[in-house]
Amino acid sequence: MATIQEVAEAFSRHRFSEVYPFLHPEVTWTLVGAAKLVGQEQVVQACENALAELARSTTQFLRFKTIANADSVAVHSVARYVDAKWQSSFVSSCDLYEFTQGHLTSITSYTAEVDPDTIA
Repeated sequence: MATIQEVAEAFSRHRFSEVYPFLHPEVTWTLVGAAKLVGQEQVVQACENALAELARSTTQFLRFKTIANADSVAVHSVARYVDAKWQSSFVSSCDLYEFTQGHLTSITSYTAEVDPDTIA
């Protein structure tokens, strides 16, 4: 069985299918400033939509740091996305995960496109 840290890291690395078995039926995913998804069905659909978009690009993680305790995990990452036309974008994100009895119950995601020259 995967640890909560492994589940959270898989989600932050866009390996969503690995996370689906751990989603609580009433999971919430708050995309700060954009949307709040409620329930396994909405979260899985959003993940599948994201995977379809990601299939048109490559992803390179430049930073990936995790902090975990007994029932929560925080993942901070900076990723470089390159599309088919070789155009790059850099995104910094912080995902906060909450678990109850091994089930992922809450995700809060903060994301911002960043200037690559500001990445330390």
